[in-house]
Amino acid sequence: MEGVYARNTVHKNMNIANQWNDYEILDMAEGKKLERWKNVILIRPDPQIIWNEKSYPKKWKQVNATYNRSKTGGGEWQYKTKLPSKWQVNYKNLTFNIKPMGFKHTGLFPEQAVNWDWMINKIKKEKRQIKVLNLFAYTGGATVACLSADASVCHVDSSKGMVEWAKENVISSKLEKKQVRYIVDDVIKFVNREIRRGNFYDAIVMDPPSYGRGTNGEVWQFEKNIFDLVNLCTKVLSNNPLFFLINSYTTGISAKVLENILRMNIDKNLKGKFESGEIGLPMTGSNLILPCGIYGRWEK
Repeated sequence: MEGVYARNTVHKNMNIANQWNDYEILDMAEGKKLERWKNVILIRPDPQIIWNEKSYPKKWKQVNATYNRSKTGGGEWQYKTKLPSKWQVNYKNLTFNIKPMGFKHTGLFPEQAVNWDWMINKIKKEKRQIKVLNLFAYTGGATVACLSADASVCHVDSSKGMVEWAKENVISSKLEKKQVRYIVDDVIKFVNREIRRGNFYDAIVMDPPSYGRGTNGEVWQFEKNIFDLVNLCTKVLSNNPLFFLINSYTTGISAKVLENILRMNIDKNLKGKFESGEIGLPMTGSNLILPCGIYGRWEK
C-alpha cells in the first residue's frame, strides 16, 4: 500500500493501522469514506468526516457499491456492479471474509490491526501458553490474531451469526486446529459462570458495543455497565496476567476514561503499565488520518 507511514506507529497518542495491503482509504469527504477492500471499492458513511472537499474526485467514479443512510434510520447498499456474496482480504498471515451487511458494516474493522499486532507481539514474547478471553468478540479479528500467536482463545459473543462468521475466519486463516472455544452467550452471564467454575485467563480483550442485547434480551449500555464488567473480569484474571485491552467506538467517551477504569480495577500488586489513546487509518497519498476508535490497556 502506498502510504505516508512505513509501519504501524504511535502518532501523537494515535496508533495508525498502516501495514495493510488489501485495504486502504482512497479519499474522504462529505461524511463518507472511499475505501478499497482488495479489488472492491466501497463508499460508506463516517461521522468523523465533516469536510466536503474531495482530494481525488475522479477516484469516486470507480465505486462498486455505496451504503446510503435512510432519513428514517438504517439504510441500504446500492450496487453499481455485481459483487460476490463474500470475498477475502489478508492482513499479513491472517485471512478475513468480507460481506456487505445491513447498517454499513463489512464484518471487519481494519483499524483493529494495531491491536492485533500489539497482542500478537505480547503473546509471542511469552515462553508459555497464553489463555485469552475475547468478549463481544464479533467476527473474531482478535481471536484469529491471538490464535496465530499460539494462544488458546475463548471467543464469546451473543450473536450466533457472528460466532459462525468468526469460525469462517479462523478456518480461512488455517487456524482451526488451534485451541479455540466458541461461546454464544451474554458476556456478563458467561463471566459469572467462569468465576464459579474457577476458570482463569492470562489475557482479556473486549470490544463492548455502545448499546446491545444479550442472548435472552439482556440490555447492555456502555456507560452504565462497562465499569462493573471490567471489575467482574478481574476475577477471572490469572495470577500472572499478560494484558487487559478495552476497545470502544462509543461516542463521547475519552480514551482516558477506559484507562481510568482499568486503573481502578486492576490489582495494585500487579506490576505493569497503563496506556490509552486513539486508533486510526491513514488516507493513501495524503497526511490525513481518520480517527476510528479508542483503547485503554494494561500490560505486564
